[in-house]
Amino acid sequence: MNRLRLPIDSILSPARPDLPAAENLGRSREGREITGYRLGRGSSRVSLIGGCHADEPVGPEMLEKLVAWLALQKPGSPPLAELTWLVVPHVNPDGRLRNAVWSETPIPTVDHQGVSDRGYDVVSYSGTAIRELPGDDIEFGFPRSPDDLEARPENRAVAEFLEQAAPIHLHGSFHGMGFATGPWFLIEPSWMERTATMRDVLRDRVRAMGYRLFDVDRRGEKGFRRIDEGFSTRPDSGAMQSYFEEIGDPDTARLFRPSSMEYARSLGGDPFTLVSEMPLFLLPDEQDPPADAPPFGTGTEGRKALQSWLQHLIARHGTDEARTRIERHGIRPMPLRDQMRLQLAFLDEALQVILES
Repeated sequence: MNRLRLPIDSILSPARPDLPAAENLGRSREGREITGYRLGRGSSRVSLIGGCHADEPVGPEMLEKLVAWLALQKPGSPPLAELTWLVVPHVNPDGRLRNAVWSETPIPTVDHQGVSDRGYDVVSYSGTAIRELPGDDIEFGFPRSPDDLEARPENRAVAEFLEQAAPIHLHGSFHGMGFATGPWFLIEPSWMERTATMRDVLRDRVRAMGYRLFDVDRRGEKGFRRIDEGFSTRPDSGAMQSYFEEIGDPDTARLFRPSSMEYARSLGGDPFTLVSEMPLFLLPDEQDPPADAPPFGTGTEGRKALQSWLQHLIARHGTDEARTRIERHGIRPMPLRDQMRLQLAFLDEALQVILES
């Protein structure tokens, strides 16, 4: 299916794309509209969502650009003739507003080609980024059953939208990481054998762009099992519950509902599900951390230690000096266009997998 390839740079070229008319899927907790887009008439159905974690704004921006590009295609073109797209660029409009103070004021940088781009300011992010805790986490908040009225209204609205297209063939949830050494790709466990070529292609692309892959073995913690370099299985609500039960926190364990990936699979068929994890800020090699910084570890504890160190720098030295010290330690923003390029490359290769299966 080489004739159906996403022209990544064309999709990303408009700075402010014109979006088509959207469907009103429902309202958020605070009454803001949740919008979705349905495009194409193909037999393969693709659902894509972003913004489940409100401090991860790059996925929603990429999805808006993708929707705008799809809306310009002719009805008989391969993307619309072979695929039906269901896209919810931002499932969390309340969280989007709370993070606007840093996410809507990017700073200039350059992408891997040396072209002007945008990134985020690490000091602004560290001081103001807001992320929902378990129980309010939209990714792990999808209804347990049709009568689960205690699920967040955002989740129930998106669940109904996806159910209308069931069964789904490919589901993607576009996430990000605050800090990491490079991109990380998470995929459906049952599709590991069918994705070897995809994984090789994506690894080559990351390296060709001058980035390193984030490669970690969490040994099944929270559902993350390393597949090979830069690739892991996606998280799972059952594994999340087990993790918190094992550390003696059954109250938190009970807060987890199915993820969007699990919900998509509950609708029938054998959908390929994926999660992109692009770092907002690139870390130096975690094997050689600066002497006056904590080890740049992985997981929740590593993230907390790093955030604590950053906030200490800001409090002790002020914002300008903290920026200088952070840059000296090799922490830098990952250009937004490069993040979106790799998100779209992940999606493009996943499309080849489902269309050839």
